[in-house]
Amino acid sequence: MSNLAEQFNNPQMGQSSFQNTGGALAQASASREMEEVKGQIFMAKQFPRNVFQAEQRVLDTCKRPALAQTAMYSYPKGGTKVTGPSIRLAEAIAQNWGNLSYGIQELEQRNGESVAKAFCWDLETNVRQEKVFTVKHAIGTKKGLKQLTDPRDIYEKVANDGARRLRSCILGVIPGDIVDKAVVQCTETLAGNSKGPLKDRIASMLKGFKDHYRVTQEMVETKFGYNADSFSEYDYVELLNIANSLKDNMSKVEDWFPKDDAKNQSSGLGEAFKEEQKPEVKQDAPNDIPIEQSELSLE
Repeated sequence: MSNLAEQFNNPQMGQSSFQNTGGALAQASASREMEEVKGQIFMAKQFPRNVFQAEQRVLDTCKRPALAQTAMYSYPKGGTKVTGPSIRLAEAIAQNWGNLSYGIQELEQRNGESVAKAFCWDLETNVRQEKVFTVKHAIGTKKGLKQLTDPRDIYEKVANDGARRLRSCILGVIPGDIVDKAVVQCTETLAGNSKGPLKDRIASMLKGFKDHYRVTQEMVETKFGYNADSFSEYDYVELLNIANSLKDNMSKVEDWFPKDDAKNQSSGLGEAFKEEQKPEVKQDAPNDIPIEQSELSLE
């Protein structure tokens, strides 16, 4: 009798065989993952990082204007402003620091939510940071919560929520002085960026705020307390930090530019339009004679 026939005649035997097969597959998968980890640790021990070279690679990377523009974020909290390295800068530091294993893993999906894990592991020093979090399969809209059913939307939601945890894990493993030096270098790169005049760069930034977040120039000027013509390199960097914060969902538009400010702003174009719509008041000729009658009498 074949094994298939035996399983059909004896269901318990088939179930036991399936469980044994599943256990064997799980054991093989765990064994393969263990071997991969051992291989990574072995390579890290064979080729340890040169701290000075790694630091120089990090600083050289921070000299790129494209990275420096997305290196920092900021958001208001408790009446103060919180700033720090963005996920883009954290990933750049990790790539150049070397011998790190980091990423985001989705552990399971259940009842409209996902359980995920963000981690960063220094394979040389065996220092590890790990954060397990839950992500609801929903996004907030003007009409309320919208449930996500498309696997791609769920993946993007998990990756977006996990980015902040991953940043925290990476910065928890990388030495703090290296991170501080990278931030300083990015600030210097932005200050010395000669890619166009400052006036043009600020105008482009203001246009981006208006097109993407409906934040007008008047709202930005109200926040800073002076006209955009007086903005300096420092103000340009602060605008970049706010834009990065909004892009990474670290803060909301209302945190920086309250809606009340927009309501109180008056449009110069609207005032000019009102002036044009006012009726003209005709001046009467002397002796209270209308202009038309006066001209006729002169004839």
